[in-house]
Amino acid sequence: MEYERDEQTMSELCEIYEISRETGYYWLRRYKHGGLEALKDLSRAPVRHPNQTPEKIAAAVLQLRREHMTWGPRKLKAVLERRSPSHIWPAASTIGALLAREGLVVARKKRRRVPAYTRPFAAADRPNRVWCGDFKGWFETGDGARIDPLTISDAHSRYLLRCQQVAKTDEAHVRAIFEAAFREWGLPEAIRSDNGAPFASRAIAGISRLSLWWMKLGIVPERIAAGHPEQNGRHERMHGTLKRETASPPAANRREQQKAFDRFRREYNEERPHEALQMQTPSAVHERSKREYPARVREPEYDDEMVVRRVTPGGQFNWKGERVFVSETLGGEPIGLQPEDERMHTIYFAAFPIGRFDSYKRAVLPLAKRADEFKVGAREGEIPPSPAPHPLSQKQKVSGMCPV
Repeated sequence: MEYERDEQTMSELCEIYEISRETGYYWLRRYKHGGLEALKDLSRAPVRHPNQTPEKIAAAVLQLRREHMTWGPRKLKAVLERRSPSHIWPAASTIGALLAREGLVVARKKRRRVPAYTRPFAAADRPNRVWCGDFKGWFETGDGARIDPLTISDAHSRYLLRCQQVAKTDEAHVRAIFEAAFREWGLPEAIRSDNGAPFASRAIAGISRLSLWWMKLGIVPERIAAGHPEQNGRHERMHGTLKRETASPPAANRREQQKAFDRFRREYNEERPHEALQMQTPSAVHERSKREYPARVREPEYDDEMVVRRVTPGGQFNWKGERVFVSETLGGEPIGLQPEDERMHTIYFAAFPIGRFDSYKRAVLPLAKRADEFKVGAREGEIPPSPAPHPLSQKQKVSGMCPV
């Protein structure tokens, strides 16, 4: 202002304010260019950083993210490198910062962390060793139809074998889907599920008609502990992704919902990389089982030392002229009774022990119980020995969990 009033020269003003003439003219130019606003401090950041992500690279990252809003930085980086290996893609941390800057990151609700339960997964060391089956919680389509998707996955490769809605969550409909999966991919060694129907029931050892069919095929039915879905964590984690990508917003009707399931399954298996697979896709790791689904399911066979009895439709078997109830679920099926001593027998279905039989009291006991734990059970001071594992069941068991 003093310079414009021509009261003093620039040299005199610079001497008064103890600055150089160069600095004085610099501020004068700033003022003439933008007025008083131009005299505010400017950012010291460089206009362009030498390591700044090129615009084309950033645009490709953002485009892929918008197509797959549930994919994180590491998955985006792996897919981009697979599609265009000649390009130099930014680090996952840089991609994460770019997504946050563009508002493409949704903050997750913080949850209390607990130690992972790893014991059920110890045996899933190769494809088809353990399959996982479960129902994703039901939801409705736009026209109000109820959707109950049944999902089947391979625990090792994460390959989603089936993702299909069923009209009813009963044994007949579920068995048809499992049978189709067996014909396409062969037989697994074990199938892990929860304790709900039709995978389990309140019968002896929790067996169901579906699990009996698996046992005839030489498949070990593994059931997680009640109230512990983390024991089937790999499958449950997939369910979370399935819900976000196929149920929100809801499809118009059943047909459109199944199309969404089919698209998700194809993308999940063939495009989406998994960190646990070193960023490979499930289709790159999974392979068909060498155990073929038989043309006819044979009846169980038992060793010569076993006493074989066929269970009546009412759930009973004959023992020395008397009827002993075991389970209606076993109606029409043969069971094997392996003697432990003159009193106790281990009850087998196929190669699997499912209970114990007290021939003195004509009582069927759970495997975990002893006869002396029941009032009708044992003589004073007598503790029947625990059943020895059947040799066939030792071959079939693949984890530390109870096989049935």
